[in-house]
Amino acid sequence: MSDIPDNLDSTNLAIVRTWLAHERTLMAWVRTGTSMISFGFTIYKFFQFEAGKTQVPRGLIGPRDFALVMVSIGLISLLLAVFQHRAEVRELEAHMHPKPRSLTEVVALLVSLFGLFVLITAIFHI
Repeated sequence: MSDIPDNLDSTNLAIVRTWLAHERTLMAWVRTGTSMISFGFTIYKFFQFEAGKTQVPRGLIGPRDFALVMVSIGLISLLLAVFQHRAEVRELEAHMHPKPRSLTEVVALLVSLFGLFVLITAIFHI
């Protein structure tokens, strides 16, 4: 039912709490990345829709460029967060038996795939 071991003393509980803290931190980064990807895509689609009606004013950076930057920052933040999470969890794995599975990494992967789809959509004007 659970990946948490049955024989928990205070040291093992501290290790489990630390692992859960790393999971929460990665989930916070997933939320941040999702927000940036969604915001970038929303800006892109809104101005794409508006461009069909009237001429959208263009400044230093256009809506499409802004969307590409936001989505890219979201994807890069997710990638760096997963690398950091893996490095931190690798240190804990020596002390954890059995090694717990990280569902947060799966969610990060799914959000990253969504972000790549959005990035490709914005690049190729789909």
